Amino acid sequence: MTAASAPTIPGERDCPPKTQHLAVVGPTASGKSTLALAAAEVLGDVEIVSVDSMQVYRGMDIGTAKPTAAEQAAVPHHLIDLADPGEYFSVARFQAEAAAVIAGIESRGHRALLVGGTGLYFHSVVDGYALPPGDDVLRTELEAQAGQEGGLARLMEELQALDPVAAARILPDNARRIVRALEVIQQTGRPFSSFGPGVLQVHGHQLPVRTVGLWIPRPVGARRIEERIGAMIEAGFVDEVARLAGADAGGLSVTAREAIGYKEILTYLDGTWSLAYARRRIADRTRQLARRQRVWFRRDRRIAWIGCDGNSVATLHAVLATWNRPSVMGDV
Repeated sequence: MTAASAPTIPGERDCPPKTQHLAVVGPTASGKSTLALAAAEVLGDVEIVSVDSMQVYRGMDIGTAKPTAAEQAAVPHHLIDLADPGEYFSVARFQAEAAAVIAGIESRGHRALLVGGTGLYFHSVVDGYALPPGDDVLRTELEAQAGQEGGLARLMEELQALDPVAAARILPDNARRIVRALEVIQQTGRPFSSFGPGVLQVHGHQLPVRTVGLWIPRPVGARRIEERIGAMIEAGFVDEVARLAGADAGGLSVTAREAIGYKEILTYLDGTWSLAYARRRIADRTRQLARRQRVWFRRDRRIAWIGCDGNSVATLHAVLATWNRPSVMGDV
């Protein structure tokens, strides 16, 4: 059969080929950002898209392990420094910002290299989740209630009565999630837990992306977490938190105040904890986050997992080979 007579898929000529984007996911402190920078240098046609719920905040640099100015100058980075730390920032806003950024990358003939460990943000971009609506006024009212003495406990009791399934999934001290759940319930009249698996519904749209996940042994991850926390403190993390929490900086939103590291350092700054104890609590919460990230991403069978002993750049050859393999059923 000649090329001229070869059959075509219906509509094929009407559909431009989709850009195959790339992604690196996995637990915190696994070396994703370092690997992404090395891959970008080799590939030459990618721009890095951060998929991190805290790197969107300006000034929250040390505690979020944000790429340095030099790293951002070496490779174009996106979805960093989008909002002030006192500002509410939603998954829906991130989803919209990501769509615009990726469209721009494609228009330049480049590919997006998504990097991060925030599973909900990642899938909101890749799978086009339909997200529950928000209400700024209602959220502000609920946040004010949560900030009153005993207010958060009362809100949790309300959530347990309205949606016990959602309440069972949320830690009682997680003000951001409790407020969000009640906001959605009051806005929609539906249980928060009814929005798909947790808070989600799928549009049916999928971003074509080839994804690898970095998998490191837990002892290695725990060691890297301890090293990262020490480096953060040495780099001036305490001063960063104090500056951001000050009135001159506009303060921190409920979401920002709950961020790992920031919450603990704030508690140290108000005199409740010693710095040594705050560091232990940061390590505990970070290890818990890493476990949740493993569970979240392991459910996605499209991810090709690559073992890492702590030196993520050593996996570069395997990562590039995985990204370059022929497409198979199940790839996005």
